[in-house]
Amino acid sequence: MKHLETKRLVLRDWQQNDLQDFFAYASKPNIGPAAGWPAHTCIATTQQILDSFIKNQEVWAITDKQSHRVIGSFGLHLDKHRNNPSCRMIGYVLDDSYWGKGLMKEAVEAVLDYAFNDLSLDLISVYHYPFNQQSKKVIEKCGFTYEGTLRRALVHFDKGVIDSCCYSMTKEEFNQQKRS
Repeated sequence: MKHLETKRLVLRDWQQNDLQDFFAYASKPNIGPAAGWPAHTCIATTQQILDSFIKNQEVWAITDKQSHRVIGSFGLHLDKHRNNPSCRMIGYVLDDSYWGKGLMKEAVEAVLDYAFNDLSLDLISVYHYPFNQQSKKVIEKCGFTYEGTLRRALVHFDKGVIDSCCYSMTKEEFNQQKRS
């Protein structure tokens, strides 16, 4: 994956030596559940996921430029709800120590620029659970358009079947935002 850089972040490929940083945030009780997965309770789970990130090349490690620590992840995936080869879905996780500082907005903007201008995609989608207000704030600040709520769309690991709130942005909307 192409390395992306913002004012305060570097989005780069995962490396095996990222395991401890990854486990540090993935084991926090309020991080994973907001994204749909249980907090990691053993480093072996984190290692398996890290191995899949490295193999599949769909998820960046988000690193803090100052500390060089991995503080989150950012995925660019096929959207299983759309049959459009020129569409991708984003998903992200950030260590709660870094919430409220505008870092995820920086990361989203860098990925949108890459997706629309380097990959020539037409549409980027993003979803959040109704209870994930932090993600909703990021999505709205980035200028995504709310499409609606997919009712009873997903099985959450501990909440059962729940809704999924859907947003998207077209390449034209992204370019208009950049001009504004």
